[in-house]
Amino acid sequence: QAGSNRGGRRPLSAKAGFMTRFCAYMAAMTVQPAPKPTLADLQDEYEFLDADDRYRMLIDLGRALEDMPDALKTDATLVRGCSAAVWVYPTVLDDGRLHFLADSNAAITNGIIALVLMTVQDRAPAEIAATDIAEALTPFDLKNQLSSNRTQGIPNMIALIRQTAGRYIG
Repeated sequence: QAGSNRGGRRPLSAKAGFMTRFCAYMAAMTVQPAPKPTLADLQDEYEFLDADDRYRMLIDLGRALEDMPDALKTDATLVRGCSAAVWVYPTVLDDGRLHFLADSNAAITNGIIALVLMTVQDRAPAEIAATDIAEALTPFDLKNQLSSNRTQGIPNMIALIRQTAGRYIG
């Protein structure tokens, strides 16, 4: 019989409607990822931690860095003056903002890199040039928290980022 509903099955169009509603329901129920912490959020937490926990926090921040492909870790992207090897590779997003890939061969140094990048990542070149990166990091008191050879390359990394921003300012 034409148009009959054999075996209690619903027509395909009814199933499609259910799937659309089900997918919409599941999308609404999906837990959204937590927003990335800001530098201010980290400062608030950092000031209440003891030295060992601060060290662990920096290591955790470093582990969360975006992966930098090994092919980009070249002499041209190496930051001079760091006790650990540090590579920084700038990219330009479609809207002109700068995005940096960076890595180090030392876990704690990756944490310092993460702090530096939190001040400049995905910002316009003019905004980066106007940012006092060293001042933004002052509340972390890195010079007193870490050995001098862990922090000696920070000014060089900041200078490289600022020079990169300067090249892209229209």
